[in-house]
Amino acid sequence: MKRIRSNWKFIHFLWLLLALAPFFPEPHLFGKVRWILGGAKGMQAMDWFDFFFHGIPAVLFIRIVILKALGKYAKTAANQ
Repeated sequence: MKRIRSNWKFIHFLWLLLALAPFFPEPHLFGKVRWILGGAKGMQAMDWFDFFFHGIPAVLFIRIVILKALGKYAKTAANQ
């Protein structure tokens, strides 16, 4: 599991696939974020699960970008 969390190619693929699909008319995750920022009126449990399901790859991708920026990614990936 730790190996998958640090595999930036796989995480980037998941991020593109889950967070940004469908690309037209609006990425799915962006629509959910706009819905939440608008007050989340009418959101049900399935919508929240869907938001977290599509958001996990984005969070992991941001984590890898931050670790790379801080120079800790090489150490983390080497320990895996």
